Amino acid sequence: MSLDTVVEDIRDEARARAEEIRTEGEERADEIVSEAEADAEAIIEEREREVERTIAQEREQALSAAKLEAKQERLEARRDALQTVREQVEAELAELAGDKREELTRALIDASAAEFDDAEVVVHGRAADEALLEEILADYEGFSLGDDAVDCLGGVIVEAETSRVRVDNTFDSLLDTVWENNLKDVSGILFDQ
Repeated sequence: MSLDTVVEDIRDEARARAEEIRTEGEERADEIVSEAEADAEAIIEEREREVERTIAQEREQALSAAKLEAKQERLEARRDALQTVREQVEAELAELAGDKREELTRALIDASAAEFDDAEVVVHGRAADEALLEEILADYEGFSLGDDAVDCLGGVIVEAETSRVRVDNTFDSLLDTVWENNLKDVSGILFDQ
């Protein structure tokens, strides 16, 4: 065997070994790329699931917030409507005149009188009702009109000079009681509940 043949055999062997190493390297590189692609695909799928979960949560939160806001707006609108009704009732009571005002005022004084036994009684009312109250009180023995006017829609506050008894029969206090006791019914009528 000549030296050239030995050199050629070594070269062939080296080329074969180099080819084998290159093939193994390419196979290993393909495996690494495949693994990396599979990992990337898994990461992408996980991220997509996370994004979808986040979107669903944000959608649910936005929907809940919108529902809450709508409910608050409905409640506020109902409060406003009830306030408007209350203000209309107050305006009608304040503007009540003539025989109806006299009839109601007499009824309130009569209801108050039951609380006082033969005592000197002072009646207070709104300034605009002073003449009406003087006229009505002329029919009641021991009742007199007080010096202090009351800021109210109408009606009377009656108190005895000798006791601590005080009866608030103003339209305002009666409206408060009626309003409180019938608010559910009023709401039901206004809002078809």
